[in-house]
Amino acid sequence: MGDVHQLILQHGVETARSMAATKGERLAVDAAAQVMSDEESRLGITHAGFAMTSLPHKRIEEPFWRREGHRTTLLVEAGRDRRGVLVGVPYGSIARLILLYLQTEAIRTSSPEVELGRSMKTWMGRMSLTTGGKTYQLVAEQARRISACRLTFFTDRSHGAEARHNGAFVQDAITLSGVVDDEAQPSLWQDRVRLDEHFWHSLKEHPVPVREEAIRAIGTRSLAIDVYIWLAYRLHSLTKPTSVSWAAIHGQFGAGFKLVRQIKPTFCEALQLALAVYPDARVDVDRKGIVLHPSPPAIPKPEVRRLGII
Repeated sequence: MGDVHQLILQHGVETARSMAATKGERLAVDAAAQVMSDEESRLGITHAGFAMTSLPHKRIEEPFWRREGHRTTLLVEAGRDRRGVLVGVPYGSIARLILLYLQTEAIRTSSPEVELGRSMKTWMGRMSLTTGGKTYQLVAEQARRISACRLTFFTDRSHGAEARHNGAFVQDAITLSGVVDDEAQPSLWQDRVRLDEHFWHSLKEHPVPVREEAIRAIGTRSLAIDVYIWLAYRLHSLTKPTSVSWAAIHGQFGAGFKLVRQIKPTFCEALQLALAVYPDARVDVDRKGIVLHPSPPAIPKPEVRRLGII
């Protein structure tokens, strides 16, 4: 399709959609148009560890999850309930959106204690997720898993040294009351929750700014969320074109794909969507993998400075 943003600017959204040959291309047009039409940019924050590794995309039965990225390894261990039954590892787009909210609010307020209640419900609404019906069940399930699990980030240092951050996501459980509020909607959340102290300190040291509108435009496609966050972390810090092999892409993003060649079509579709919501990103795809080029940051530096991140 060429540059989807130029197509939209030159021909309009509907013509650009009519030029799309696949469903993935149409999704990219819609996502690009949504981001381009947003007049107000909102800043989101995630831990750098999630830019180099990721949670599972689908439910897994194993009690732990391990993923490797560039100089980083993530281990997530499922917690247990009061009967000793494994709760499970958090997975999918809902887990990612809950964690993004918690991290963003903690950095925005400079406090590990994050308000939930209406604030969380409002934010989920901004992400185009309702808090009723099936979504309520999904949010409840992922909140339980996030509350119970333990995580460890391993980061390679120079001369063979290794940094290790142990902890959890939150200090206490995210509880869902089921009480109905004055708008006849489920009152999903306790008033506030506190991030785990180790995770909070690590987040302050390694924050990655992202555009909230970009995440909303991507929606519930968890792989595209991961790819977008990865690009937001890596591209602006590059000083020269950097090649990433298909084997490395499989190692970081290929959960659920046994062979390297199997991930290529799915990854390319997710990449297309991520690039649609990151107009300044410069990435090429070739036979050996992809080439990352130095690019402007996903969030303009003046916006990031206002939070004291850089």
